[in-house]
Amino acid sequence: MRAVARVVAVADRQGRTVLRELRGESPLLLRQAAAEQGVPTVYVVGGAAGPLAGDDLRLSVEVGPGATVRVRTVAASVALPGRAGAVSRMRVEAVVHDGGTLHWLPEQLVAAAGCDHVAESRVTLAEGARLLWREELVCGRYGEPAGDVVVATSVDHAGRPLLRQSLAVGPAAPGWAGPAVLGGATATGSLLVVGPAAASGPATVDGGGQPRGRVLPAGPGASAAWLPLAGGPAALLTATAVDAHTLRTLLDFPADAHSPPALLTTPADGHSPPGGVAAAGVPGAGPRRPTARTGTDVVPVA
Repeated sequence: MRAVARVVAVADRQGRTVLRELRGESPLLLRQAAAEQGVPTVYVVGGAAGPLAGDDLRLSVEVGPGATVRVRTVAASVALPGRAGAVSRMRVEAVVHDGGTLHWLPEQLVAAAGCDHVAESRVTLAEGARLLWREELVCGRYGEPAGDVVVATSVDHAGRPLLRQSLAVGPAAPGWAGPAVLGGATATGSLLVVGPAAASGPATVDGGGQPRGRVLPAGPGASAAWLPLAGGPAALLTATAVDAHTLRTLLDFPADAHSPPALLTTPADGHSPPGGVAAAGVPGAGPRRPTARTGTDVVPVA
């Protein structure tokens, strides 16, 4: 199955965000939902199970100057096996112009046993763009081994590389569960935060005045750390956990010492930053039991 979907958000003369283009094909169906804290929200609705091996799915998002949009999915995406030797692909391309804000907050990608899936994301940010970009991977459904999945993310900021990240799990990736990669964890994810008001992001500073990462308390079987990124006002939160619920808890940072103050807190003018993200963290992303869509039914993942 092949499908293409596209979202284009622009600001009108009053500075309000308008969805100028919203189109999709099954299984990438797009639906506009009620605004969250004044931010237009688009949900990707799975019109069919999958992705199945052989599927080629593409989604593009463009955010114009001064516009803000949040993109979510209604349920976890379960990569499933299909015909022998076939690979499923999901490609996401996002462009955020100067002064634009994008919150990419989908549910988890689940690598079901026997799948062979590639998830590719490419994000292009202008100098003054803001971004929240969350990715989560669960290695297998409950009680089953992981299938083969490659998650690759590329982010450019102001014409320069900001992030190049790739992770492979499953039988075709030797050592993926070992101490050098996931260390036995079955869920892993990251949250990339980019904002023009940031300097070093959520990091401590060493004796030489250089920012360095911060390891966070994460509990048994889990780990999490903030890392400032060179090449832009950005920071990356990465985490591993024993299950999807714990992972989401780590990535849904509260208003405490490990949230990134320069990126997400209310600026000096007293107004919340674009997208309604304040010191409380990402709105609407609180811990909850993950679900997976199978046909028309929604069932628990774990």
